[in-house]
Parts: sequence; structure tokens; C-alpha cells
Amino acid sequence: MPELPDLEVFSHNLNKKLAGKKIKKVTVLQTKKLKVAAATLQKQLEKKTVRTIYRSGKELFIECKDGTVLGLHLMLRGKLEWFTKKNPHKYTIMELLFDDDIGLAITDPQRQAAPTLNPESANVPDALSKKVNAAFLKELLQQSNKPVKTVLTDQGLIRGIGNAYADEILYHAHIHPFSIGKKIPDATIKVLAKSIRTVLKNAEKKIRKIDPDIIGGELRDFMAVHHHTKTHSPGGAVIKHKTLNSRKTYYTSEQKLYT
Repeated sequence: MPELPDLEVFSHNLNKKLAGKKIKKVTVLQTKKLKVAAATLQKQLEKKTVRTIYRSGKELFIECKDGTVLGLHLMLRGKLEWFTKKNPHKYTIMELLFDDDIGLAITDPQRQAAPTLNPESANVPDALSKKVNAAFLKELLQQSNKPVKTVLTDQGLIRGIGNAYADEILYHAHIHPFSIGKKIPDATIKVLAKSIRTVLKNAEKKIRKIDPDIIGGELRDFMAVHHHTKTHSPGGAVIKHKTLNSRKTYYTSEQKLYT
């Protein structure tokens, strides 16, 4: 699943190529996740000019100059793929064809990727927001008997941190992912707040360097611990893994467990 750093790079690259272009044609092939009629989506988007494309949480947003917004949640297997004139890609959910015959296809073999017309604004802060600071995290964690990783990945509390980057953030902060939220000391919460921004922004820089034009998929080879082929962390500790909330969690003995 693409996570926040991936999506941040996708939005930058999409914006470079699509901002200022007019949407010539919208084709919806799968309506499973669509909350409006396909004809309504087409009518609202066709002949509109793209103002900007941006990321918030785990979603991408295509905003037109008249204020119409198309939200895109890629879910677990969704991808964005370019085409010219005719879309050759399998498993297409929907496609946008622009006035220069460049097209963007949203594909997903699981048919879970979700386009949303004019989605409501979120009232939960994005992980890179200045609101996600030590004071904010302290308030969240001191009320929680849940593992810290569960809190970090709860999109109803903080938007944007997924399974893989939660592991990377907690490794960077030297906190065991199974630590109980309210048991984590204030000084360590301050470290965690800094680690969230540091890890996510550094990952974004690495993705841009590895694949400057990427708009789909995910890059994970540079990760410190969340990688199925790596056996040891950068510090030399053995990488262990357990399942938490049905997802594999990676950690090492370098991370302190608070219980």
C-alpha cells in the first residue's frame, strides 16, 4: 500500500504534469466504491480545468479551478498509471483523459480503490501537520491502553501513518511497537513527535531520488527494519516480527518496551 511519503511524491509529480490541463473525458469502469452515479461524476469533472493536485492523509485530491474535487484513495493495491489516448491498463476503476490526450488510469485488481466526488474535509490532523506535536501525542497516548503502534496507525486519530512507516518511526524513536500508550514517558513522546516528521520527510527525499517521476507503487528497500528480506537493523540488531491488528510488525531489541 502506498503510504504518506509515496503519496506526497505522487502528488508532486501529478501536479507537474496535470495542473492547468482540461479534463476532456471521464470514464468509470467500476462503480463498487462510487458514492454518486457515474454520470454525475462525469458531468461534474468533464470540461473542468485542474488547479492543483495534493495529498492529505492517505488520499490524493484533484482540485479543479471551479472548486470541484476528486478524492482518490488507492487502498491496498490501487495504482495510478499514465496512458496516451487509449487506456491499455487492466483492472481500471476509472480513467481521466486530458485535452492533450494524456490520460490517468486508476487501477486495482481488488477493485477497492475509491474515487470520491467533493469529499468532506477531515477533522483529524495529518501526520505532517504542525498540530501533530509532543503535546498532541501526549494527550492521545496518556488516554490509551493500546499499543503505541495501534494509536499511530488509527486514521481516526492521526491521518497518514500506515503499517510500514509506523514501524520505521518507532524504530527511529527507540520505542517498542507493543508499548502501551499511557506508559510512555513525556521525554520519549517528544522524541516520537520529532521522529514522525523526520522519518516521513526523509523517506520522501529518498523516494524522489530513487524514482523522480513515480506516480504508482511503493518503494521500501531503503527502510531500516520494515523489510521482509532484511535480517538486521542499521544498528546490527536482529529484526523480529509479530502480528499486530492482522499486520506484520517489525522491531528490534534496540527499542524499549513500556508496559
